[in-house]
Amino acid sequence: MTEGAGIRTGGDAGDLPDDLTAAEAGMWQAFRNGSVYDLSSGDTVVDDPHGGHPWGESRTVRARIVAWLLLAGPPALAGRVASLKLAGVQISGSLDLAGGTVVPYVEMKRCRFEREVRLPEARFTTLRMVDCSVPRLEAARLHTEGDLHLPRCRFHNGVRLTDAHIGTDLLLNQAIVYRDRTGRSIAADGMTVGQDLQAELLESHGELSLRSAKIGVSLSLRGARLANPYTRLALNAPQLTVERSLYLTPAGVGGQALSGTTPARGTRIQRFECRGGVRLDDGRFGDAVDLERARFVFTDDQELSLRRVQTSELRFLGEQPRRGKVVLSGARVVNLVDRASAWPGPGRLHMGGFAYENLVPQGPFSLAERLSWVAAATAEYAPEPYERLAAVLRAGGEDEDAREVLLAKQRRRRETLPPAAKLWGYAQDWTVAYGYRPGRAAVWMAVLWAASSLAFAHAAHPAVDPGGHPPWNPALFALDLLLPVIDLGQVGQWQLHGGWQWLSTALILLGWILATAVAAGATRLLRRS
Repeated sequence: MTEGAGIRTGGDAGDLPDDLTAAEAGMWQAFRNGSVYDLSSGDTVVDDPHGGHPWGESRTVRARIVAWLLLAGPPALAGRVASLKLAGVQISGSLDLAGGTVVPYVEMKRCRFEREVRLPEARFTTLRMVDCSVPRLEAARLHTEGDLHLPRCRFHNGVRLTDAHIGTDLLLNQAIVYRDRTGRSIAADGMTVGQDLQAELLESHGELSLRSAKIGVSLSLRGARLANPYTRLALNAPQLTVERSLYLTPAGVGGQALSGTTPARGTRIQRFECRGGVRLDDGRFGDAVDLERARFVFTDDQELSLRRVQTSELRFLGEQPRRGKVVLSGARVVNLVDRASAWPGPGRLHMGGFAYENLVPQGPFSLAERLSWVAAATAEYAPEPYERLAAVLRAGGEDEDAREVLLAKQRRRRETLPPAAKLWGYAQDWTVAYGYRPGRAAVWMAVLWAASSLAFAHAAHPAVDPGGHPPWNPALFALDLLLPVIDLGQVGQWQLHGGWQWLSTALILLGWILATAVAAGATRLLRRS
């Protein structure tokens, strides 16, 4: 096949071993030359590593020979750099590099592995496996100085990258990963990635686990489809740290656009979709958590959990989940970018202790809808969500809206009070709106004064002291009854009988109620200031 492919029993370090097949001998020579060793037939159907067409011995090399090349291969030819670059090759047996140090550059495209690839505690400079069929990748504590690329690969029994350290980028774009015997598709707990983790258009059939993982730049799951019908979680990533942004957003399909760029006009868009629970509790995201057009399909006991998440911006712009819950308890966000249609209804939203500094609604989001949003998050009365919303509105110069929110808080609180306190609450609401509309008391006072003045103009009013009394003035008499503290010198001078006496008593009581309500409202306003 190549010069020097015959059996040798001696010679220098570059001599061929004496038991290589023709395919392996060609791979050996390509390794020394640093060139691509391509055994593809040219027929796209036959060359599909994921298809059922058999590849014969002419395209098959043994895994132990591949390992031999990578761990203790021959020196490069003069003026060349030794590297393993395979295309359209079938590797028989289990490729086991556990604990080994691989110096040569490794790139495998459209290759087919008969058994699992074992790389636990191995060290690579850069490893690229592109569009390969792999039963399983076992790579716990793998260490790479550069990239780990696994795009378009298909893993039939999962990927394990627990505590792996990837020096620069980890690429899983368009990969398809099925679950292992533990139910996980990708187990990457404690993994560290120096720069980006890109898993755009990923298909995950099982639990994608990123517990305590650390991503140096951004984590992109644009257009990914996560599904786990076996257990509660499809994405399990508590204590995840991403220095910049987490993207659960759409991606263009079929184009070669760069990650994160706007797809060209006419490009088909695939949104992020998750069928199963999402757990991002205690996550830290430097720039944003972006849920633009994301779709979550939950059962009643599943949820999108963002408990105690911290991020500069939460873009809650996805499709409203029809079932399940959204939990933001204890989360801290600077900018909350949202739209009214994205939030779930009452009983399915929890925001206890959720802190945000700015509201940036996308599209119409009226104050009534915002109050419904708060009410949906508080099955039982809790003042904090109302006070948080009012503080944010006030900081944005929306003082009138802030007062409406605090009034809504008092009305919600009233429903939890005993009957007597509830009646007093209604009185405060009708008169001065709990102090947030103090002008209403003046209106009530004016109406009562005008009506009672007209009534008392027709009342019999014999003087208490016929010898000395001021002139009868029904307007001043009515005002003297309504004002509980000020004495205008009218009430004690005249006698009223029958229904007029009851009317005067009612005016005195109404005057005290109005005065007390105004005082309570003023106290509340001063305390808030």
